[in-house]
Amino acid sequence: MSLTYFFFTLLSILAIASAIITISSKHPIRSAMALVVHFFMLAGLYLTLNAQFVAVMQVLVYAGAIMVLVVFVIMLLNLGNDDSLEKKLQVKHFAGIVLSGVIGLTLIHSFINLNPHSSYFPTYFVEFTTVQAVGKTLFTNFIVQFEAIGMLLTAAIIGAVLLAKRKLL
Repeated sequence: MSLTYFFFTLLSILAIASAIITISSKHPIRSAMALVVHFFMLAGLYLTLNAQFVAVMQVLVYAGAIMVLVVFVIMLLNLGNDDSLEKKLQVKHFAGIVLSGVIGLTLIHSFINLNPHSSYFPTYFVEFTTVQAVGKTLFTNFIVQFEAIGMLLTAAIIGAVLLAKRKLL
Protein backbone atom coordinates (compact mmCIF):
# COMPACT_ATOMS: atom_id res chain seq x y z
CA MET A 1 0.00 0.00 0.00
CA SER A 2 1.46 3.35 -1.02
CA LEU A 3 1.59 6.42 1.22
CA THR A 4 -0.80 8.33 -1.04
CA TYR A 5 -3.37 5.54 -0.85
CA PHE A 6 -2.98 5.44 2.95
CA PHE A 7 -3.57 9.21 3.26
CA PHE A 8 -6.50 9.04 0.85
CA THR A 9 -8.12 6.31 2.95
CA LEU A 10 -7.42 8.14 6.22
CA LEU A 11 -8.74 11.46 4.93
CA SER A 12 -11.84 9.85 3.45
CA ILE A 13 -12.65 8.14 6.77
CA LEU A 14 -12.18 11.44 8.61
CA ALA A 15 -14.31 13.25 6.01
CA ILE A 16 -17.13 10.75 6.46
CA ALA A 17 -16.87 11.00 10.25
CA SER A 18 -16.97 14.81 10.20
CA ALA A 19 -19.93 14.73 7.80
CA ILE A 20 -21.81 12.42 10.18
CA ILE A 21 -21.04 14.78 13.08
CA THR A 22 -22.24 17.71 10.97
CA ILE A 23 -25.66 16.22 10.30
CA SER A 24 -26.16 14.52 13.67
CA SER A 25 -25.14 17.29 16.06
CA LYS A 26 -27.95 19.16 17.80
CA HIS A 27 -25.79 22.19 18.56
CA PRO A 28 -25.49 24.45 15.48
CA ILE A 29 -22.01 25.82 16.21
CA ARG A 30 -20.63 22.31 16.75
CA SER A 31 -22.22 21.28 13.48
CA ALA A 32 -20.67 24.27 11.66
CA MET A 33 -17.21 23.51 13.07
CA ALA A 34 -17.54 19.88 12.00
CA LEU A 35 -18.37 21.17 8.52
CA VAL A 36 -15.16 23.22 8.55
CA VAL A 37 -13.22 20.06 9.44
CA HIS A 38 -15.01 18.29 6.59
CA PHE A 39 -13.95 21.02 4.15
CA PHE A 40 -10.33 20.66 5.24
CA MET A 41 -10.53 16.88 4.81
CA LEU A 42 -11.85 17.41 1.28
CA ALA A 43 -8.93 19.74 0.57
CA GLY A 44 -6.58 17.01 1.77
CA LEU A 45 -8.31 14.54 -0.54
CA TYR A 46 -7.77 16.93 -3.44
CA LEU A 47 -4.08 17.11 -2.54
CA THR A 48 -3.79 13.32 -2.68
CA LEU A 49 -5.24 13.52 -6.20
CA ASN A 50 -2.60 16.13 -7.23
CA ALA A 51 -5.20 18.89 -7.53
CA GLN A 52 -3.38 21.65 -5.64
CA PHE A 53 -5.39 24.51 -7.12
CA VAL A 54 -8.72 22.90 -6.25
CA ALA A 55 -7.48 22.20 -2.71
CA VAL A 56 -6.45 25.82 -2.17
CA MET A 57 -9.77 27.06 -3.54
CA GLN A 58 -11.59 24.63 -1.26
CA VAL A 59 -9.88 26.11 1.79
CA LEU A 60 -10.17 29.75 0.71
CA VAL A 61 -13.73 29.74 -0.57
CA TYR A 62 -15.56 27.14 1.49
CA ALA A 63 -13.65 26.83 4.76
CA GLY A 64 -12.90 30.54 4.77
CA ALA A 65 -15.61 32.70 3.29
CA ILE A 66 -18.69 30.47 3.28
CA MET A 67 -18.23 29.15 6.81
CA VAL A 68 -17.67 32.65 8.23
CA LEU A 69 -21.01 33.58 6.68
CA VAL A 70 -22.71 30.47 8.10
CA VAL A 71 -21.36 31.09 11.60
CA PHE A 72 -22.49 34.73 11.49
CA VAL A 73 -25.98 33.67 10.42
CA ILE A 74 -26.13 31.12 13.25
CA MET A 75 -25.05 33.79 15.72
CA LEU A 76 -27.61 36.27 14.37
CA LEU A 77 -30.44 33.74 14.60
CA ASN A 78 -29.50 33.02 18.24
CA LEU A 79 -30.43 29.35 18.19
CA GLY A 80 -30.10 28.84 21.93
CA ASN A 81 -33.25 26.81 22.50
CA ASP A 82 -32.30 23.17 21.92
CA ASP A 83 -35.85 21.97 22.60
CA SER A 84 -37.11 23.52 19.37
CA LEU A 85 -34.51 21.56 17.38
CA GLU A 86 -35.77 18.15 18.54
CA LYS A 87 -38.27 16.37 16.31
CA LYS A 88 -39.99 13.05 16.39
CA LEU A 89 -38.86 10.26 14.08
CA GLN A 90 -40.94 10.51 10.94
CA VAL A 91 -41.20 8.44 7.75
CA LYS A 92 -38.75 10.72 5.90
CA HIS A 93 -36.14 10.14 8.61
CA PHE A 94 -36.58 6.37 8.29
CA ALA A 95 -36.25 6.66 4.49
CA GLY A 96 -33.08 8.72 4.96
CA ILE A 97 -31.59 6.10 7.27
CA VAL A 98 -32.39 3.31 4.80
CA LEU A 99 -30.96 5.29 1.87
CA SER A 100 -27.81 6.08 3.87
CA GLY A 101 -27.40 2.39 4.62
CA VAL A 102 -27.72 1.47 0.95
CA ILE A 103 -25.17 4.11 -0.04
CA GLY A 104 -22.83 2.93 2.74
CA LEU A 105 -23.06 -0.68 1.59
CA THR A 106 -22.36 0.41 -1.98
CA LEU A 107 -19.26 2.32 -0.84
CA ILE A 108 -18.04 -0.64 1.20
CA HIS A 109 -18.52 -2.91 -1.82
CA SER A 110 -16.58 -0.44 -3.99
CA PHE A 111 -13.69 -0.25 -1.52
CA ILE A 112 -13.50 -4.03 -1.23
CA ASN A 113 -13.26 -4.42 -5.01
CA LEU A 114 -10.87 -1.46 -5.46
CA ASN A 115 -7.52 -2.07 -7.13
CA PRO A 116 -5.10 0.47 -5.60
CA HIS A 117 -2.55 0.04 -8.40
CA SER A 118 -4.84 1.09 -11.23
CA SER A 119 -4.97 4.72 -12.35
CA TYR A 120 -8.41 6.24 -12.82
CA PHE A 121 -7.26 9.62 -14.11
CA PRO A 122 -5.66 10.31 -17.45
CA THR A 123 -2.30 12.11 -17.43
CA TYR A 124 -3.67 15.36 -18.87
CA PHE A 125 -6.05 15.64 -15.88
CA VAL A 126 -3.19 15.38 -13.39
CA GLU A 127 -1.14 17.98 -15.30
CA PHE A 128 -4.03 20.47 -15.48
CA THR A 129 -4.69 20.63 -11.75
CA THR A 130 -1.57 22.55 -10.76
CA VAL A 131 -1.75 26.30 -10.21
CA GLN A 132 0.78 26.94 -12.96
CA ALA A 133 -1.24 24.96 -15.52
CA VAL A 134 -4.50 26.71 -14.58
CA GLY A 135 -2.85 30.14 -14.82
CA LYS A 136 -1.23 29.32 -18.16
CA THR A 137 -4.53 28.10 -19.58
CA LEU A 138 -6.46 31.11 -18.26
CA PHE A 139 -4.03 33.67 -19.64
CA THR A 140 -3.44 32.00 -23.03
CA ASN A 141 -6.56 30.17 -24.21
CA PHE A 142 -9.23 32.04 -22.24
CA ILE A 143 -7.87 35.58 -21.92
CA VAL A 144 -10.88 37.23 -23.60
CA GLN A 145 -13.35 35.43 -21.33
CA PHE A 146 -11.18 36.17 -18.28
CA GLU A 147 -11.10 39.90 -19.09
CA ALA A 148 -14.86 39.96 -19.81
CA ILE A 149 -15.60 38.43 -16.40
CA GLY A 150 -13.26 40.96 -14.79
CA MET A 151 -15.13 43.87 -16.44
CA LEU A 152 -18.49 42.36 -15.47
CA LEU A 153 -17.45 42.03 -11.82
CA THR A 154 -16.08 45.59 -11.83
CA ALA A 155 -19.39 46.90 -13.20
CA ALA A 156 -21.30 44.93 -10.56
CA ILE A 157 -19.17 46.39 -7.76
CA ILE A 158 -19.64 49.94 -9.08
CA GLY A 159 -23.42 49.35 -9.33
CA ALA A 160 -23.58 48.00 -5.77
CA VAL A 161 -21.66 51.01 -4.44
CA LEU A 162 -23.95 53.43 -6.29
CA LEU A 163 -27.09 51.70 -5.04
CA ALA A 164 -25.80 51.70 -1.46
CA LYS A 165 -24.79 55.35 -1.72
CA ARG A 166 -28.25 56.37 -2.98
CA LYS A 167 -29.94 54.80 0.03
CA LEU A 168 -27.62 56.62 2.41
CA LEU A 169 -28.39 60.05 0.93
